[in-house]
Amino acid sequence: MRLLSAGLPSSARHLLEVFPPNPASPSLKSASSLSTPPGAGGWSPADSDHYQWLQVDFGSRKQLSAVGTQGRYSSSDWVTQYRMLYSDTGRNWKPYHQDGNIWAFPGNTNSDSVVRHDLQHPVIARYVRIVPLDWNGEGQIGLRIEVYGCSYWADVINFDGHVVLPYRFRNKKMKTLKDVISLKFKTSESEGVIFHGEGQQGDYITLELKKAKLVLNLNLGSNQLGSIYGHTSVMTGSLLDDHHWHSIIIERHGRNINLTLDRHMQHFRTNGEFDYLDLDYEITFGGMPFSGKPSSNSRKNFKGCMESINYNGNNITDLAKRKKLEPSNMGNLSFSCVEPHTVPVFFNATSYLEVPGRPSQDLFSVSFLFRTWNPSGLLVFSNFFQPPCHGRKHLPLDQVAQSPIQPCLEHLQEWDIHSLFQCLTTLTIKNFFLMSHLNLPSFIKTGEKYFFGGFPIQMNDSEHSLFQHSFQGCMQFIHVDDQLVDLHAVEQGQLGSFANVTIDMCAIIDRCVPNHCEHGGKCTQTWDSFKCTCDGTGYSGATCHNSIYELSCEAYKHLGKTSNYYWIDPDGSGALGPLKVYCNMTEDKVWTTVYHDLQMQTSVGGNSLEKLPVLQLNYSATMDQISAITSSAEYCEQFISYSCKMSRLLNTPEGNPYTWWVGKANEKHYYWGGSGPGIQKCACGIERNCTDPKYYCNCDADYKKDTGMLSYKEHLPVSQIVVGDVDRPGSEAKISVGPVRCQGDRNYWNAASFVTSSSYLHFSTFQGETSADISFYFKTSASDGVFLENLGNTDFIKLELKSATEVSFSFDVGNGPVEIVVRSPNQLNDDQWHRVHAERNVKQASLQVDQLPLEVRKAPTEGHTRLELYSQLYVGGQRGFLGCIRSLRMNGVTLDLEERAKVTPGVKPGCSGHCTSYGIYCANGGKCVEKYNGYSCDCSKTAYDGPFCIKDVGAFFEEGMWLRYNFHSPGTSMKDLVSRTLLSSADPEITVPDLSLNKEELSFSFSTTKAPCVLLYISSYTQDFMAVLVKPSGNLQIRYSLGGTKEPYNIDVDHRNMANGQPHTVNVTRNGRDIVLQVSCRLSGSMTCCL
Repeated sequence: MRLLSAGLPSSARHLLEVFPPNPASPSLKSASSLSTPPGAGGWSPADSDHYQWLQVDFGSRKQLSAVGTQGRYSSSDWVTQYRMLYSDTGRNWKPYHQDGNIWAFPGNTNSDSVVRHDLQHPVIARYVRIVPLDWNGEGQIGLRIEVYGCSYWADVINFDGHVVLPYRFRNKKMKTLKDVISLKFKTSESEGVIFHGEGQQGDYITLELKKAKLVLNLNLGSNQLGSIYGHTSVMTGSLLDDHHWHSIIIERHGRNINLTLDRHMQHFRTNGEFDYLDLDYEITFGGMPFSGKPSSNSRKNFKGCMESINYNGNNITDLAKRKKLEPSNMGNLSFSCVEPHTVPVFFNATSYLEVPGRPSQDLFSVSFLFRTWNPSGLLVFSNFFQPPCHGRKHLPLDQVAQSPIQPCLEHLQEWDIHSLFQCLTTLTIKNFFLMSHLNLPSFIKTGEKYFFGGFPIQMNDSEHSLFQHSFQGCMQFIHVDDQLVDLHAVEQGQLGSFANVTIDMCAIIDRCVPNHCEHGGKCTQTWDSFKCTCDGTGYSGATCHNSIYELSCEAYKHLGKTSNYYWIDPDGSGALGPLKVYCNMTEDKVWTTVYHDLQMQTSVGGNSLEKLPVLQLNYSATMDQISAITSSAEYCEQFISYSCKMSRLLNTPEGNPYTWWVGKANEKHYYWGGSGPGIQKCACGIERNCTDPKYYCNCDADYKKDTGMLSYKEHLPVSQIVVGDVDRPGSEAKISVGPVRCQGDRNYWNAASFVTSSSYLHFSTFQGETSADISFYFKTSASDGVFLENLGNTDFIKLELKSATEVSFSFDVGNGPVEIVVRSPNQLNDDQWHRVHAERNVKQASLQVDQLPLEVRKAPTEGHTRLELYSQLYVGGQRGFLGCIRSLRMNGVTLDLEERAKVTPGVKPGCSGHCTSYGIYCANGGKCVEKYNGYSCDCSKTAYDGPFCIKDVGAFFEEGMWLRYNFHSPGTSMKDLVSRTLLSSADPEITVPDLSLNKEELSFSFSTTKAPCVLLYISSYTQDFMAVLVKPSGNLQIRYSLGGTKEPYNIDVDHRNMANGQPHTVNVTRNGRDIVLQVSCRLSGSMTCCL
């Protein structure tokens, strides 16, 4: 509904009051509503400068939802940018905020078109001010305005800091599983209890202000032994003592809490194990009832206003107004909000406030309160009257630091106090409860003027350049010569002067609330920016968004890592956090292992039936972290064993189980290792080889044990084992549970092949309003293509291959399109895998391709920050992409490309050709073998083993043992002439069709203390041979017989004893009669010699 039009007909003009900023500026030339006929022009002040504003009074508080503007009718006068302030009283104004900034609304581009803005959140106010920031340069300020909204009404209670309002329960005790408490408050005090309730069992709930922040303390129950500690404390908000309305909603269901302050919701879970809140007698609003306890006396009562108080469906404000509730005897409870008499003044980087003082006085007195985020800035300056004195006295802060005022100035340590205090005899600095006196040697008289926050431009000479930092922040209660400065008189030009200050408003913003630093990053701020410190979090980036660890053991393997303990982060930038696991890469498949603290063969016995023994397994990771591993794994298993002595297990075939285990989601399971869900059997029952065929478990017949693997990964891990049948005399059970082991990573190899240029996959809209990260691998032979895109009304986000060497990341959050491009020196359409990582947050956007330098674009300090998308997410892009995309993750969530590709024409699940990128990791001649979801290294034709063919294959030879390997030409058969063989070829026939006798390459390592001995002998179908042996002296000798000579050709290494038990490596390369011999020997220490 339309609330007002500037220039309403006279019958409705009581809704609009327009106040001129000062007598020299007439408020209206004319007034006109939007789109009125000719003759009614609009508002246009006599002076077009930044001190003009249009103020509207609605007569009562309204809920505002939109504002529309036009220029002055048929003119060159229109406003191109403006701010909106609002207030309940016409004082203490608050600027409209959006996206964490004081919002500047885009205005008009001509005098006739209407520009309407729907407010991102509704505003409740009686007064509105429109402050022009910029206007048409060829005209002046001209404005027609309409404001849209609806009626608003709410009961208000004023608390004077003494009175307490109790709501007493009908049944004296209140036991709740769910609570909903909501209210609005405004106050000028930084401390005070908003409401409190407690029970005799130790439960309590308290909402209070501490240092102008909101603190919720909650305890659903603790025990006397201290093993259950239920106290939970959560802090949110900042600068809540600004005497503006703030909205609170607390929603509790058991231990799950949603705390919402001014539309910013914080979810948390309480400590302890209890779900019910037990309160006795009452819950009090405005303070804590006097109970004689020290805790009740040390907390201040709330002083300020509350409205719309609702406790579990009970309208507390209405009950109080109808006198259904009895306030405490102390203090006064009223139903109209008492406004403070403070007048704040707001400074920016170019502001100053000049106030006259009493000149030539002996007493100098200045006092004020201030608030700022900057570590330095000029607060007050005055040129004192200076009688002749010898030179000037400067007082830098490093001298002041020796005085007791240092703790008060710890955040202002860059200040320099120079000519401000020259020729002073005594200076008194008072800050809160701390006072310090500094004695200086000279005599002074006070000057005529005092400047707060900065200087006029004409005073910025070399002397005043000592004060390089103007003050940015708020001041109030400014006293000069023990007189409170009348700031309204300053505003009207009756006293002093000012520039670029806003009187009766404090627009300071806490840029760390809500905290954009993720994963526990620490937020610090200055006036116009904030910074995140990510040390010790396991994350990096401008907002601590990106994990510094790989997603899985599979990812570490394909970086060439070997078996070891590694930190992994299964959900990347998600909320789970990193965990330490053991990555076993000795096999073809990579195994991820998570350990727990339960000892193997843990004994249980001798318990009564009143309480069954429970074995608790505490893992090195949370259940959510382990669930992330099992969900992405191809296969998981966990060994479990039950050794029994007169202790039955599952009570098969038809009885109720004596023992069970608890898995994920706290579900009970009645099957054992080697069996499966829904089957109350052990492994021997499945394989039908139990000791007693009447039972399905060995221990059900009191025999030995039942072991096996639990492999239904949706139930893992085992978190508890409850043992039942151990109450009989002599009964005993021993439990063993192995670690959780998972292999494979479906997310890492989740891929799709786009085989036509018009093919794409679609997913639900990407939710990345203030923080978004996208990572994936791609391979293509095409020179361009769109990887993915998501659209909004005007917002969008897109990643594309712009050319064979360029990847582009572009987006628009409302401030205009932004594009970041990474240019590669090499071709990216080489049909090999390349990695792309893009991120966008409120601080910056970045793009990285492979290991190329990171490209970063800073976000504007003011403007839109929320990315609002509405369409589906298109992968492959509607413009098309030819090639493969895999491991696509968006904000820590892997998109299942393969599953979607199965039902999408033109797209195939999976992608071949992994060896083109990863074949380099198969070392020592290992062959890369393509697999559907990755690759493996075939080491069978090498002397190495392991996932990358880098593990030496060796053997220990006892005296008399030897190994023979036969090379055969096609068509020949192998004759085994081995008398005593340690190893031999498993193949019945090995053919070497291209066997060449003109050259060979030979390498091996050995260590021995036996001399003489034959290390290697190679024979042929002729009398040619080659031998490597250790002579009786320990020297190494190579013997060749190539025909044409009666004696073999000997190469002696006669100056080194090779039979010293140290490892030695031999490399022999022959091409015809040219031989190259290299022997490396490891001596004591780290010396290496090559002969």
